[in-house]
Amino acid sequence: MTPLNIPEWQSLQRHYSDLKYTSMREEFALDSGRFDRFTANCGDLLLDYSKNRITKKTMEKLVALAKSVDMSGMTERMFTGEGINNTEGRAVLHTALRNRSNTPVLVDGKDVMPAVNAVLGQMKKFCNQIHNGEWLGYTGQKITDIVNVGIGGSDLGPAMICDALEPYAVEGVSVHFVSNIDGTDLSTTLDKLKPETTLFVVASKTFTTQETLTNAESARSWFLKSAQQQDVAKHFVAVSTNAEAVAEFGIDTNNMFEIWDWVGGRYSLWSAIGLPIALYVGIENFERLLDGAHEMDNHFRHQPLAENIPVIMGLLGVWYINFFGSQTQAIVPYDHSLARFPSHMQQLDMESNGKITNRTGQRISYKTGPVIWGTPGTNGQHAYFQLIHQGTQLVPVDFVLPINSHYPEVDHQSILLANGLAQSEALMKGKNAEEVRRELVEEGFEGEALEALLPHKIFPGNRPSNTLIFAKLTPEMLGKLVALYEHKVFVQGVIWNINSFDQWGVELGKQLANAIWPDLKSDGNIAVHDSSTTNLIKLIRQLRD
Repeated sequence: MTPLNIPEWQSLQRHYSDLKYTSMREEFALDSGRFDRFTANCGDLLLDYSKNRITKKTMEKLVALAKSVDMSGMTERMFTGEGINNTEGRAVLHTALRNRSNTPVLVDGKDVMPAVNAVLGQMKKFCNQIHNGEWLGYTGQKITDIVNVGIGGSDLGPAMICDALEPYAVEGVSVHFVSNIDGTDLSTTLDKLKPETTLFVVASKTFTTQETLTNAESARSWFLKSAQQQDVAKHFVAVSTNAEAVAEFGIDTNNMFEIWDWVGGRYSLWSAIGLPIALYVGIENFERLLDGAHEMDNHFRHQPLAENIPVIMGLLGVWYINFFGSQTQAIVPYDHSLARFPSHMQQLDMESNGKITNRTGQRISYKTGPVIWGTPGTNGQHAYFQLIHQGTQLVPVDFVLPINSHYPEVDHQSILLANGLAQSEALMKGKNAEEVRRELVEEGFEGEALEALLPHKIFPGNRPSNTLIFAKLTPEMLGKLVALYEHKVFVQGVIWNINSFDQWGVELGKQLANAIWPDLKSDGNIAVHDSSTTNLIKLIRQLRD
């Protein structure tokens, strides 16, 4: 099935032809109820999508498109454990990890919830042992530093959450993340730590990931410069399914936390991959994170499509990507704690929906996932916002605005929020020639000088944005936000008829790296590569210290 042949898609194409020159500024002037019409809530999280190039008819047609691909049916198939990851023959059940209602979820006739709860209980016991001093290092000192060794979903999600929830950190506990195979990452981290008070969490589902295992082995070598082999078990734990490899490494398998094949890496922070989160902010706050995600899950599963925040945001993304030709999406949180939020969303979206074949393996002829990017406001305003305001590309923006700061003693929040709201207003309204001319006259410009400067100060406006606004960045709210974007990605994958839950594109580079690595380790004959790669290998050999 190609969405291009769906009558509802074709209806949207005709509607786009009628609407593409419509001005948002004019729509706001004509409709005093536009904000009320184009907002949606999930508890205390509000989505304002009124600053989009849409009308009431647009949203009706987009919702009709969602219905035509059985969005609600596909959603139920995911939540109930059907094998919708068809290329890997797996269920997709990150939602079960935060199923706080504990209703049964069946995979191949077996309820997965007892196993999920057992691992959560294991995490709770371990975190309490670390925090109350029952678990001590090899010299009898308390653990003060947690080092997560992982990559991809085993790094980005937990790192982002820990940064965002720093105000909730357990006193006396610091957390560090090592992912890059570049030795600088590990070395600069270890330089700050003491072996006797450091705990390593090695996160690898198969315990074979090259980058993770190389970093873990180097961390173990660093540790053993001060300790004995039998001490490894007190300072290394694992999140994996491969008990044999974990034991061979020196980790007590009683300290291995299980993860399942129906948990994709970029969706895994809710699982034992989130152990560093729980160690850093406490198991209670980790469970609050799960609570927030569960609230969004219920909203997504049960709320009507027209009032459903992930559905609305997913449909708006399709509207801009497939009809307006937009290729990127900016996510701009006005909260420094969310500095890594765009990076996590980048992996979530681009690894999920960066596909060129549909669910049945046929090559597709329409655009799928956009390039996701962004940094915290207000920094971005002094960097790339020039392109968003006056560039030739249409870049939809998501503004993420917490109203209250965790650091109110520094009275910056009103200025921060004013900037975020101003940017969304400026993108929508722009500034026309008449307004620019009036400003220049007031500034004393006239004649040729005025006319020369005038075109440079015109802002076309009509640039779309969403605003997500909430009271404060709590663990519940952060869980809700992340789950929102997970479901938005799912919505778009359903419409594009692609499998959002595999990532075969990651594998080819790994295979070729394994073929090149032996050539870099030795001075022998180089294997057969293209001429560029072969000559680069020769150059590296010549220049290596």
